[in-house]
Amino acid sequence: MIDTAKLPQDLQRELGEALRTLRVSRGLTQSEVAAKAGVSLRSLATLERAGNSSLETFVRALNALEAADIIAQLAPRPQVSPLAVFRQESGPRRVRHRRQAA
Repeated sequence: MIDTAKLPQDLQRELGEALRTLRVSRGLTQSEVAAKAGVSLRSLATLERAGNSSLETFVRALNALEAADIIAQLAPRPQVSPLAVFRQESGPRRVRHRRQAA
C-alpha cells in the first residue's frame, strides 16, 4: 500500500507557495496584500515562506487576493444522496414479513 499522506508542514509550505504564486501573478506586493488583508507584513511573509501561520491569516490573504473561491476547490462538498443520509441517521431497520392467511 502506498502512503500518499503528507506531513502537515509539507502541506503548509505548499499552500504558502501557492499563495505567493497567486499574489505574484496578480502583480501585487506582500505589503499591498498584507494591508488589504489586515495582517502584518511579517505574518504574510511567514505564510508564503513556510506556510506556518494561522488559518485566519490564510483566509484573510485569500480574500485580499479575491480568491476565496479557491477553498471550494480545496474541499469540494461531496454529493450525498438523501437515501444514504436517511439510512445513516436511522440505523439498521428490521423488516417483518407478514404471513399469508391460509
